[in-house]
Amino acid sequence: MERRELLKMIAVLTGGVVIGGDVFLSGCTAKEADASTFSADNIALLNEIGETIIPATNTPGAKAAKVGEFMKIIVTDCYTTEQQKVFGEGLAGLNAACEKANGKSFMDCTADQRKSFLIALEKEAKEYNKQRDEKEKEAKEKAKVTMDPDFVVAPSHYYTMVKQLSIWGYFSSEIGQKQALRHLPVPGRYDGNLPYKKGDKAWAI
Repeated sequence: MERRELLKMIAVLTGGVVIGGDVFLSGCTAKEADASTFSADNIALLNEIGETIIPATNTPGAKAAKVGEFMKIIVTDCYTTEQQKVFGEGLAGLNAACEKANGKSFMDCTADQRKSFLIALEKEAKEYNKQRDEKEKEAKEKAKVTMDPDFVVAPSHYYTMVKQLSIWGYFSSEIGQKQALRHLPVPGRYDGNLPYKKGDKAWAI
């Protein structure tokens, strides 16, 4: 799957423009990762969150694709300072929220508890993003008219970032490309009328 198409797909699935996607397409700048945000424990946590979003079935899940390491690269190299701050603070507060809801950390929760917690977190994220968009609508329209170069939309909820990065990292990985999608290493002739059955995998490029 071509990079732009993948980012469009993620935007549709998560209801918003992929954070860091524009910078990624134009070229990220390698930077030093934040040791506190991307400790070994937090990368393990991100892998488990990703696995809850994209669990292993007849194909490996997000954990096997090492989405936590992918998030480390994208957040470090492609996110703005403000986006990084929201991501880091959100991740730091996730376990506290999980302990409040379930009486234990995300890592200690069962698969069903993790799933229920993330469903609730996604509802929270959607409401947060909706309110942000409503508040900034007028300012955004004004910035378009005045072509204000300093106007910047406030960052999305941190869970929106985590979910987008989980999907992005998974389908960018070798596992996602070759096992979740159909992969043809050496494309043959063009065929604009290939038969398709419901449930068939999309093609990776």
